[in-house]
Order: sequence, then structure tokens, then C-alpha cells
Amino acid sequence: MNKLLLAISIIVLVSCGEKNTEEETTDAHSGATQTDKIHYEGETHLKNIRQLTFGGDNAEAYWSFNDEMLVFQATNPAWEVECDQIYVTRWQDSDLRSNRGQMVSTGLGRTTCSYFLPGDSSVVYASTHESDSLCPPKPEKREDGKYVWPIYAEFDIYTADLGGKILKKLTDTPGYDAEATVSPKGDKIVFTSLRSGDLELYTMNIDGSDVKQVTNELGYDGGAFFSPDGTKLIFRSSRPTTPEDVKVYKDLLAQGLVMPTDMELYMCNVDGSNMKQLTNLGKANWCPFFHPKGDKVIFASNHATERGFPFNLYVIDTLGQNLEKITEDNVFDAFPVFSNNGKYLVFSSNRNNGGTRETNLFVAEWED
Repeated sequence: MNKLLLAISIIVLVSCGEKNTEEETTDAHSGATQTDKIHYEGETHLKNIRQLTFGGDNAEAYWSFNDEMLVFQATNPAWEVECDQIYVTRWQDSDLRSNRGQMVSTGLGRTTCSYFLPGDSSVVYASTHESDSLCPPKPEKREDGKYVWPIYAEFDIYTADLGGKILKKLTDTPGYDAEATVSPKGDKIVFTSLRSGDLELYTMNIDGSDVKQVTNELGYDGGAFFSPDGTKLIFRSSRPTTPEDVKVYKDLLAQGLVMPTDMELYMCNVDGSNMKQLTNLGKANWCPFFHPKGDKVIFASNHATERGFPFNLYVIDTLGQNLEKITEDNVFDAFPVFSNNGKYLVFSSNRNNGGTRETNLFVAEWED
């Protein structure tokens, strides 16, 4: 949960697929077009892949507790949305090719990192709308060529009903508060905040009370998710160790920026104890999510590449062993999330985009 949509834009800019000229057939259930670019050879864990969105940048889709809905963020000129906003859809019968999604954010500022709350009648997300109704500016291209993410200080975390009405503001501290996800037990929220002067993980109750700091080492800790039993956290971290890397990190953070090109996965108990590094693959390993059985984690990585792309999905067990490649895309697959019942996987991908820069949502039946 984060500014990772910016990563999508960079990846697609440097590696756009060729326009698909293969014959297409129609999936009568979803209206999705079925081509070889939707399902690649070797993706044996994925069955009956369906495309849910058709245009723009769509990412960070998360299931409702009953698995009947998805909440996601999108930028789509066809929907007259030029800056990320939050939408919900009943994915089984959605038609997001012909219809725009149901917006549940305000339509102002930039939003990110949405998640269903218990009861499936409300969501939590981060937004800059109180600071400015306009979209905050993206970082300018740097002379040193470094790829960076903005950490907008204007982000705060809100809850809203499915009609888009703000119910409560959960954070109100100076600096970045975002990347909120909810425990499967329905009792806690984990999020990333700059309130200590560094980007650390925190937990709070569903109503925003009882805020507790989880991590305390220098570096960007973010994109955290709870284990199925609610006792552990999995997250990505970019932790500088050398004096040079520490200086780069602190200098960028002072400018409201981070450089996410070196990230590994970490696990810990919800209170921060029993911290362990799960991966040591190199490059960028991020957006991890537990399998509902709790014994393995799915994530996106470019560790096997030379140029930084493509990104593909991988699974690793909670001991940091038995790494397995799941997707075979040549551009970008990320944000994988299992349904609560373990039957489905939703993810974002550049596949089947006709050679454009579009990133769409896909749902597949999962086979162990």
C-alpha cells in the first residue's frame, strides 16, 4: 500500500508490449476478452483469469470480508479521473469496460491504500483532499537519474461509507499517514507514518484509538498486512546500512521522497517482536500478502532481472524457503491479494493492454 502506482508508470514507459493482433473471444460471464496475453504458459497456479478493468491505471485491489466486493484505486481519463480515487465493485458481475466504477472517495486530491472495514459497509483509505482539492504534483525527473516516490505530507487516513460519505478522520498528525490495512480479525489497522521523523509501522484500533509503534529501525517500513490469525505482520522495507546509503535516505526523506529500488520482506509479531527478514533477493521485493492458510506469502519482485523489469509474482514460505515463480509476464505483475476463502487471487498487470501504458485488474482462480 503506497505510491507504487508510480512504479507502474515508469516500468511501462520503458517497456511497452506490442499491440495484440490475435483473435479474441468473449467471456460471456464477465465481458472480458480472452487472449494469450491474459494467461501466459507456465502460470499453473492461475486458472480462468478474468480481466476486470479496461483502461487507465488500476491497482491495489482488496477483498471485502465476504469476498463479494473489491475496493481499488484508479486513474482513468475515460472516467474523468486524472488523479487516483477509490472505487468499489461487485467483481462477479462487474462491467467496468462499459461503466465507471462506484467512487467512494471524495473525488478531490489524491487517494491511496483503501481497505474494507468489518461489515463491508465502509472502507478506510488515505487522502490529501483536506489540504488541496487538486492532485499533488509528482516529483520532477532528477538530474542524478534516481527513481523516487513522493511521500506526501498531506496524506491522512479516513473512513467512509460506500456512498462516499466521510465517517471519521483516523489520523491528524503532521506528515505522511497512509498505507492502512485491516486485520482479518476486524480489530486492528496497521499503517505507515512519519510522525516519529522516520517512516515506521503503527497499529491502531478500528476507531483510531490506541496507536502503537511497531517498527523503529531507520528506513522505509510500509505496505504491511496482517496474517490470517491477526497475530503477525508481513511488510516491505528499504533499510539503509552504509553511511552513504543512510545519507541518501535522510536527504531524500527531508525532501519528502524515498528511493524504493532496494526492498526486502520482513515479518514480525503485531507488537514488533520476533522481527525477521524473510527475503534476501536483492532489488525490489514488495506488496507481500499472506495465503489464507498462513504458511506462505505471495509478493512481486524484479530480483531476477538485469534492467529492473519485468516484475513478476512469487511465493515463498514463512521460513523464507521454497521460492516459486507464479507469473510469466514480460512487463509488470504486482499487488497480489488472496480472497479470504483462498479460492481467488486478484492482481494488477500490464498484460493484454494492447501495447499501451495501461495497468488493469485481473482475477484468477487459485490452484495450490
